[in-house]
Amino acid sequence: MTLQSSLAIFIVDDLPSMQQRLREFFADLEGVAVVGVAATTDAAIAGILDTRPDCVVLDYQLADGTGVKVLRVVRAVAPDIAFIVLTNHATPQHRAACLAAGARYFFDKSTEFGKIPSAIAEIGARLH
Repeated sequence: MTLQSSLAIFIVDDLPSMQQRLREFFADLEGVAVVGVAATTDAAIAGILDTRPDCVVLDYQLADGTGVKVLRVVRAVAPDIAFIVLTNHATPQHRAACLAAGARYFFDKSTEFGKIPSAIAEIGARLH
């Protein structure tokens, strides 16, 4: 995938192994730059609002709460930031809650990880 200009990504996941996997994954995508990583809801909100990325890849379940809190707070202040929820908690209820809170995409980590590049391309196309 090649974007016209760099797409800034912020990663929110409480597992260091998933943070690393996503960093490596995005490092292989041309035109994508990871601008921040957070593991908690408060750190995510502060980091996202500080860096104002184009896209946030957000886990649903965090050690201190859920991604829905992050979605609600950030979308109220910065509605143009696109969110991709990437989670192991891919129930219809979680999907509905995340989409209602403003997520653009909702993917199951174990079965839909491969959909991220096309979602990133769609977000990039909308921005540029």
